[in-house]
Amino acid sequence: MADGLITLRSAHDFSTTLGRLLKALEAKGVTVFARIDHAAGAASVGLPLRPTTLVIFGNPAAGTPLMQAEQTAGIDLPLKALVWQDAGGAVNLSYNDPAWIAARHARGGGAPTAVAALSGALKAFAAQATGG
Repeated sequence: MADGLITLRSAHDFSTTLGRLLKALEAKGVTVFARIDHAAGAASVGLPLRPTTLVIFGNPAAGTPLMQAEQTAGIDLPLKALVWQDAGGAVNLSYNDPAWIAARHARGGGAPTAVAALSGALKAFAAQATGG
């Protein structure tokens, strides 16, 4: 995880994994700001791409402390999760580790508390989306 990317293999197909992620976010009152269907974008210009959807989501109460510590953290917030199918047909969910985001931008202020909260939430959302 030197690059800050965490990837989990899903026990479900693409649509189920994406649906479970969205349901987990909704259940915790997390705002989904956007869903970007990269495969649809590729198809619109005649290029093939396996199922790949980026979900952009957040909660200002959780992310703002990172930006208070260092405003440049806003380039990596809100949080994102990528649900994607690999060449072998396996479905994965990837996201940036909040500790990596904080290390990239800030080490003081409210960052440690925010990182712990964000890390726990992302781990739980990813497990709910990908688990059996």
